[in-house]
Amino acid sequence: MTTRNDLSSTADLPRVDPPVRVSRPVRAYAGFLATDPGRWIAKNVAPKLDPWLLRTTGGRLSMGLMLPSALLTTTGAKSGQARTNPVFYFNDGADVIVIASNYGNDKNPAWYHNLHANPHAQISTNGGGALRTATEVCDPAERERLWAMADRVYPLWPDYRRRAARCNRTIPIVRLCAVTD
Repeated sequence: MTTRNDLSSTADLPRVDPPVRVSRPVRAYAGFLATDPGRWIAKNVAPKLDPWLLRTTGGRLSMGLMLPSALLTTTGAKSGQARTNPVFYFNDGADVIVIASNYGNDKNPAWYHNLHANPHAQISTNGGGALRTATEVCDPAERERLWAMADRVYPLWPDYRRRAARCNRTIPIVRLCAVTD
């Protein structure tokens, strides 16, 4: 199971250090999400229900169950309006890492395009959070290192990478760094 180290986190985003290996409950849940019904729920129900669940429970419950879920708030690339989406995340030092997998589909998620238009974002378990700056991780060695960590957080990301590759898409890895004054 992913380690949540609340002592070195902000109140609105628990620190998530990838485990040494994926726990049995996470593997079992990922196995369900890999089925047709699980995939349908993950794509059609969880994105709509998670913002409400996370805000209502103060970040203690989401459709991701034991997976580290948070709400990423970006500025809409076209609308300029705040847009909030549930994402899985983990920490790399003081930075927060999010993966723009979009279930391995042929297009990046809308929040990724929003970050390209305006790289300032907030991430927390119940909405809001400290302002952070997003940068895409492009260095191949760094991507490989982060994928090794990410795959221990959510075991379906390798499948999503294979699906995306069939569409000639490389799944972006986004680093969210604290804004410094």
